[in-house]
Amino acid sequence: MLKSIIGKKVGMSQVFDDKGNLIPVTVIEAGPCVVTGVRTVENDGYSAVQLGFGGVKEKNLNKSLIGFFKKNNVEPKKVIKEFRVKDVKDFAIGQEIKADIFKEGDYVDICALTKGKGYAGVIKRHNFGMQPTTHGQSDRTRARGSSGGQGPQKVLKGMRMSGHLGNEYVTIQKLRVVSVDVQKNLLLIKGAVPAVKRGTLFISNTVKRIPVVQEVKTKAKKK
Repeated sequence: MLKSIIGKKVGMSQVFDDKGNLIPVTVIEAGPCVVTGVRTVENDGYSAVQLGFGGVKEKNLNKSLIGFFKKNNVEPKKVIKEFRVKDVKDFAIGQEIKADIFKEGDYVDICALTKGKGYAGVIKRHNFGMQPTTHGQSDRTRARGSSGGQGPQKVLKGMRMSGHLGNEYVTIQKLRVVSVDVQKNLLLIKGAVPAVKRGTLFISNTVKRIPVVQEVKTKAKKK
């Protein structure tokens, strides 16, 4: 069974559970997605399902994509993404995937492109501490400091320095599905997820291990 879908971030909100606790949630428009391709071990060397999400005009696509969609008799889609599956016999081109593949209580991993924040210093980018503001350090309080030290007199690879912050793909794991609205194709995910509003999200069943909660049954004492 495919437990993956492409969605769009709508925004943040909050809901209350049965005990009255406030839960911050992210509202995600999950699907509907259309199967635009099926990958098999015999033909491609691996098993995967290719999903398409979001409408787009043909004039905004190149000729190869236009021919691809026409060949498969599928309406042009803005986003295309492959998801690995063990068996593809239950999938066919043109099949629709909706938010009902998830249910309340499921845990998912969400991958998206983070907000781009431009060029940033080490304090904002790596949470460095500031230098003293005394003894004439008026223009060095947010500086990184020395990058040298004992050993080779060069900047080693991986050294934390100032640079481009954000605008990279990040995966947040083990996020709980609070609620599913099948009719509107909405998912309410506990907490925050990457991407800007209306940004594209790739949602999959979590790879983390979910502990099984066992109910403890108490036996009545004999009188």
